[in-house]
Amino acid sequence: MSDGTTDPIARALSLSCWTAPQGASLLEGGITNHNVRVRDMDRDYVVRLGADIPEHMILRWNELAISTAAHKAGLSPEVTYSEPGALVLRYVEAKALAASDLHDPETLAATVGLIRRLHDRGMAELTGPVLSFWVFHILRTYAAFLRDRGSAHIGRLEDLLTQAAALEARVGRVKLVLGHNDLLPANILQGEDRFWLIDWEYGGLNSPLFDLGGVATNAGLEQDAEEEMLRLYYGTPPDRDLWRSYNEMKCASLLRETMWSMVSELTSALDFDYAAYTRDNLERYQASYAAFMNGSH
Repeated sequence: MSDGTTDPIARALSLSCWTAPQGASLLEGGITNHNVRVRDMDRDYVVRLGADIPEHMILRWNELAISTAAHKAGLSPEVTYSEPGALVLRYVEAKALAASDLHDPETLAATVGLIRRLHDRGMAELTGPVLSFWVFHILRTYAAFLRDRGSAHIGRLEDLLTQAAALEARVGRVKLVLGHNDLLPANILQGEDRFWLIDWEYGGLNSPLFDLGGVATNAGLEQDAEEEMLRLYYGTPPDRDLWRSYNEMKCASLLRETMWSMVSELTSALDFDYAAYTRDNLERYQASYAAFMNGSH
């Protein structure tokens, strides 16, 4: 496994799946794992290195199952090998999106198409046990962990959980789909003639509105773009009930990212400024929650 101390390139090259590996290099990105590009027998691969992270409910057997289903659904590169702590996928020539890319209408439409394909076809390609991803359960679990570990954020938790409970009570009826649940722009790749979804650590059964809200918050979409995203996904402009439920899940998505970072401040060995990430996401969550409760969304 990759624990922050083992050399990830050496670990990637040590896998038994290679014939004549060469040219290994560490890829950018990844704040819960390391990614290494390896060339073997004139083909390129990406090795994802990471152990289970129970505090974030990341279990690598679940990531493997959903990565496999996502490939069968035509969304993600093929998994060619796995062992505890390592997942090997075909490398695809593509660039990771930035938040600004999703402000382009064509790119946003392509992304919505990917999400709809995942939600429509993912369950059909899925076999065996997988996790659920109910954001409000996750928030309660994070809060318990933060209290047990004496987090500097303990003083905020009561208010945040009260707000989360209010959101959960109002979400309404949920359609269950296979969700990605971590739709950062960097997890959407644009190739020469297609788009891909990658990184299925948080994949699991969820409401489609969580993925849509995640795209909007992570890309900083304006309201007109959000309305267009919902129109593209559902085939009709959002009515008042859908718009309310969407905004509730969007707020929950931002709160989950905030509390994820609070937990990571205490546990992660990776070189990343989690404290700054917490501050940024908390500010965004508070602004979104206040706007929603004041009826401006």
